[in-house]
Amino acid sequence: MSKKIAVIGAGSWGTALSAVCADNGHEVALWVRDPRIADEINTHRTNQKYLPAVTLDASIKAETNLELAVKAADVVLLALPSHAMRQVVRQLAPFLRADALLIHATKGLELDSLKRMSEVIREEVPPPIGDRLVVLTGPSHAEEVIRRSPTTVVVAAECAASGRQAQELLINSYFRVYTNPDMVGAEIAGALKNIIALGAGMSDGLGFGDNAKAALITRGLTEISRLGVKLGANPLTFSGLAGVGDLVVTCTSRHSRNWRAGYLLGQGQPLQDVLEQMGMVVEGVRTTKAAMALSLRLQVRMPITHVLHDILFAQKSPRQGVEELMGRDAKREMEDLAPD
Repeated sequence: MSKKIAVIGAGSWGTALSAVCADNGHEVALWVRDPRIADEINTHRTNQKYLPAVTLDASIKAETNLELAVKAADVVLLALPSHAMRQVVRQLAPFLRADALLIHATKGLELDSLKRMSEVIREEVPPPIGDRLVVLTGPSHAEEVIRRSPTTVVVAAECAASGRQAQELLINSYFRVYTNPDMVGAEIAGALKNIIALGAGMSDGLGFGDNAKAALITRGLTEISRLGVKLGANPLTFSGLAGVGDLVVTCTSRHSRNWRAGYLLGQGQPLQDVLEQMGMVVEGVRTTKAAMALSLRLQVRMPITHVLHDILFAQKSPRQGVEELMGRDAKREMEDLAPD
């Protein structure tokens, strides 16, 4: 059955998800903050800034008025940078239909509060809507989804019916969707994998090989799992699409903004220059600061995160960071996998 879907955020991921929804026969209103991008989408069917050389379906209508985009929507899909989530959700909350399904596809933490995106959203919307909230995550580069390359993701929801509804809404021949009840694990995995991707990019930028990157990915997953379990996540989530799946794709692909930013940092470029050169949000930078604070608050060992924090914010060189990690006290692997 065709639905009216409002996709909030016309970056690369929001645009790609709009295309998935359009392919599934849904009517899509894509909310765009910049009137110039909205005009380009409606006139030329392109979004050159975020997904160049792609033609969008005519059923996708760009909208700059948040109320008009949201008020008639059966489903509202949030594809926003983490730092914009609270403000935009607060603005759109009065226009949500009481029976609307809310899905968010943002991989990050709120820096000031250290809260997951679902926690932020639930503070800004009426409880019945917040109780039905769904998280969309997993290994999914927008550049491949928009070209209909086979992609498999997961929707996490505490409300099983909402998870199934989101699954049925999005699944198709190239976009396979699984369900999972573990919202905490899905969100922590999706946010923290960007930190490890920064490190993987730095490793490549320094000229290290596959051995180093494999170790970084594996030990990075340990840190992600350790913090997630401390927060109440199911350990099995980290061995699935939201965990190891998303971690591998983000640490090994040149589509990854976080990998690209890390690569430039590894080559010696200053952080501010890297961020300006990227031209889009690099979620791993803010998430590193938030995860560092969470690890200290909860007393969770996260040595890779701590070293990356010092590289980003305390003038430690990437090479110094590697030496520090490699020079840590010897441990037993299984002992170090313990959540506390």
